[in-house]
Amino acid sequence: MKTILLSFILCMTTSIFAQTVIQLPVETNNNVTWEGGEKEYFSDIWQNEVVTNVSIPTMQVFAPEKPNGKSVIIAPGGGLYALSIKSEGTDVAKWLNTKGITAFVLKYRLVPTGEDGVKEITVEGSTNPQRIAERIRPVLPLSIEDGLSAIEYVRTHASKWHLDPKKIGFMGFSAGGAVTMGVAYNYNEKNRPDFIVPVYPWTTALPVQKTPEDAPPMLVICATDDPLGLAAGSIELYTSWLKANKTAGLHMYSKGGHGFGMKKQGLPSDNWIQRFYEWSQLEIPVE
Repeated sequence: MKTILLSFILCMTTSIFAQTVIQLPVETNNNVTWEGGEKEYFSDIWQNEVVTNVSIPTMQVFAPEKPNGKSVIIAPGGGLYALSIKSEGTDVAKWLNTKGITAFVLKYRLVPTGEDGVKEITVEGSTNPQRIAERIRPVLPLSIEDGLSAIEYVRTHASKWHLDPKKIGFMGFSAGGAVTMGVAYNYNEKNRPDFIVPVYPWTTALPVQKTPEDAPPMLVICATDDPLGLAAGSIELYTSWLKANKTAGLHMYSKGGHGFGMKKQGLPSDNWIQRFYEWSQLEIPVE
């Protein structure tokens, strides 16, 4: 009897967890081919849990006990070769849950890689940076499509998670920040984000463009000492919203480096997510 009961519990648990992962629709693309399937592992190089070789976009749902109606889709970074899935994904989602915000961690399509995508981008970064640009070029538009698809899905199914369909935000880190801005420049009525949070956005991969006429409120977060030189692009992005008379905020920390996410460094940048929450309370208040 105990064995039967245990089997039932395991089946129910598996079913529950399975329901928290949503597969997003994709159109067939003949320009990019993946082999070997998605990989998830601990990267010794980045000292973080990562996901690589994503060919089918999915979202993992993190629902708080008492949802307040707000939601955020989270796009982790990783140079489009990987996703820093913990420090820029699940850890962010869990923190947002403590504030009643429903979170969706997005695995968007990535550059096709082999056994270790992090090693590939590290080697190419030091020996052939132009190769990185060549490999991400056909993939970034697909990643942006996945971001737009994620927003539309959450909005269409908002009632399922007790969400306000007019309070759906999009937050992205580094390459995920490029996806965030791609979303902000290419939305329609069904997949427009209600607010965006590009965190040290990769503006060299997706340069700043013309601000949309109905641009959503935006909060940009970065560090002046970002070793990839993304501080200038972050300021340019903020300035573009400011010049268009759109709601915008900027938190530029003097120190923090790149890829800090939810990692603790003993610096003011450790508290960026609390500053985001305070900003969201002012710009997207809970009714």
